[in-house]
Amino acid sequence: MENKARVILHIDMNSFYASVEQVHDPSLKGKPLAIAGNPKERRGIIVTCSYEARAYGIYTTMLIPEAKKLCPELIIIPPNFDRYRAASHAFFSLLKEYSEILEPVSIDEGYLDITELSKTRHAMEVVKEIQERIYNELSLPCSIGVAPNKFLAKTASDMKKPMGITVLRKRDVPELLWPLDVITMHGVGKKTAEKLNSIGIFTIEQLAKAESHLLKTTFGINGERMKQKANGNDQRLVDPESIYDTKSVGNSTTLPYDVTEPKEIEDVLYTLSEKVSNRLKGKGLVGTTISTQIRYNDWKNQTNSRTINNGTDETGKIFDIARDLVMEHWKEKPVRLLGVTVGNVIDKTDRTEQLSIFSFEQHLKDEPIVNVMSQLERKFGEGIIQRGVKGKRPGKYQANTSFSKDFLDDFK
Repeated sequence: MENKARVILHIDMNSFYASVEQVHDPSLKGKPLAIAGNPKERRGIIVTCSYEARAYGIYTTMLIPEAKKLCPELIIIPPNFDRYRAASHAFFSLLKEYSEILEPVSIDEGYLDITELSKTRHAMEVVKEIQERIYNELSLPCSIGVAPNKFLAKTASDMKKPMGITVLRKRDVPELLWPLDVITMHGVGKKTAEKLNSIGIFTIEQLAKAESHLLKTTFGINGERMKQKANGNDQRLVDPESIYDTKSVGNSTTLPYDVTEPKEIEDVLYTLSEKVSNRLKGKGLVGTTISTQIRYNDWKNQTNSRTINNGTDETGKIFDIARDLVMEHWKEKPVRLLGVTVGNVIDKTDRTEQLSIFSFEQHLKDEPIVNVMSQLERKFGEGIIQRGVKGKRPGKYQANTSFSKDFLDDFK
C-alpha cells in the first residue's frame, strides 16, 4: 500500500536550454529566443524557446520558417550541449544536498524524495529554498511539484510555469484532474488517447472509474496502471539506480529534402547505424532488437523491427537489418525522416552468445587461443588473463542525439 507520508518533489527546469543561454549572454534576457539547428536546412526545428518566444505562439518542434513568420525578430542560436551539461550537473549537485534519494530523468528534470528531511524541517520551507537557490545561485528558473507520489508530483510541476510551486494531494484529484481530457494526463499520448476515446473514455474521471477488464483487454497491464494513476495512485519509488537502466539506443535525422532514391536512403541508414553502434560501444551495451522509423512527406510514420538471437553493437549488423527492414516495408513515397534504434539492450559483459551453425565456425577458430590461455593460467594462476575487460564507460559519445538521456552517465 502507498505510503501517504512520503514527500516527493518533481523539479522541472523552465525553458532550460534558452535559460542557460540567457545566463551565458545576459543581452538575450527578455527577448524572444529559440534554440534550433541549422536555419538553412529543413532540419532546423525549434528545440526549445524562451517564454518571450512562446508568447508569439512558437513551440518546441516547430520549423524555423514557421517560427520566423510568427516572430520576425526571433533570435535563433544553435545548441551548446557542453554548456547545458555543465548547468545540469550544477542543478543536480544542488538537489543532492537535500537528499540522496534523487532520480534524474532527463537533463533538466528529476525527482527528489525529501521525506526524511521533512521530519525536521517544514516541507514547503525546503521546497521554496530549493527553488530560490536554483534561481539565485544558477540564475535558472524552475517549477516544482510537491506530492505523495511521482505521478502527482510530475503532474503538479506542469500546472504552474515558470517559477511555480504546486502541491497536489490525492484528495485534490477528483476536483483538479478528473474534469480534464485524458490526453492531458502525464503518460497518455495522442495514440493512447485516441484508443481510450474509441472505447468511450474521454476524461480522466471516466478513466479512473472504467472497468478494469475493459482496460486490460484494450491495453494489457498498462490499462490498470493508467487507471491507478487516474485515481492518484502510484507506488513507484524515487530510484537513484534508474540512471543505469538503458532500454534502447537510437538515432534519427530529418532529411534536408524529400528522399526518393534507394541509394540515398541506404547512405543515411548507414550513417545512423554507425552512430548507434558508437553509442552502444561507448555505453558497453549490445541489443537484440533493431527497429527502423520512416516518416513520409505527408508526416505519416512507419516503424518496423526485427529481433536477433545474439546481441550486437556492430555497425554492419545493425545496418544490414535496418536496410532490409526499410527496403522491405518502404512504400516508395518521399521520405522526410529516418531513424534506427537498437532495443532490448544488456551489458556487453553479460552477453551469453548462443552457439549456432553460424557462430560455431568462429568458436572453432578461437579454440587455439583458448588453449593458450588455459596453459598460461595453469602456469601463472587463474584470472591472469581475461578475455574481455570491462572498463570505465566514457561519459560522451560520438553522436550528440539523445543527449538528454546520455548526460545521465555523468552521475554513474
